Amino acid sequence: MNQTIETLLQHRSIRKYENRQLTEEQIQLLVASAQAASTSSYIQAYSIIGIKDAEKKKRLAELSGNQAYVETNGHFFVFCADLYRHDVLAEMEQQGVSASLESTEKFMVAVIDATLAAQNTAIAAESMGLGICYIGGLRNHLEEVTQLLNIPKCVIPLFGMTVGYPLEEGSVKPRLPFQHVYHEEAYKQDREKMKQELRSYNEVISQYYSERTEGARADTWTGQMARMLAKPVRMYMKEFVIKQGLNKK
Repeated sequence: MNQTIETLLQHRSIRKYENRQLTEEQIQLLVASAQAASTSSYIQAYSIIGIKDAEKKKRLAELSGNQAYVETNGHFFVFCADLYRHDVLAEMEQQGVSASLESTEKFMVAVIDATLAAQNTAIAAESMGLGICYIGGLRNHLEEVTQLLNIPKCVIPLFGMTVGYPLEEGSVKPRLPFQHVYHEEAYKQDREKMKQELRSYNEVISQYYSERTEGARADTWTGQMARMLAKPVRMYMKEFVIKQGLNKK
């Protein structure tokens, strides 16, 4: 096993950071790492907004569900699906591209490009001894986030990422077993076998929570997921995305 794989397998979310800002060199290196990610057809349909301003961090923390670590970290990144520059280049080249920019396909390309760039950033940060945490709560109030960050049409802020020097080590959460996520040749649809594998995984997760909380918590994964999915959230998303000029067709 090499060092890169060790870094990947030791990933954990960090939610407490030293009061120590990243240097400009570190920020530039992380963004360069993001840009080295694969991109569909070289379209590079994403942008990254870095947040240093304390008041903006505080407001983003509030909009993300009062997550304190959005405010206190070494640097905060916002990853965006971005087809705005492609609207600009269409004007430069005098080409009609609206049908493409409004398509579900190009929306998916932009989301995937941004996500690949973000994961490169995460791996680069962890390889530098930094900790990270993805912030999906940014999507709680996208209208307000868009206004705060002066985001134009054809751009969707997808999620944030806190980066900084860890104050706590955190713990690696057990993932689903290999045979449950890896399907060879075709998708395996045996529901009874899947339930059996999930019950076994539930035992692992219950033990993880129990040990971590000294017996105060013993959730199962299926129970946790079922409760979460039973309460739909952010149901305004489709309307917001279309308002931004994406995913119309």
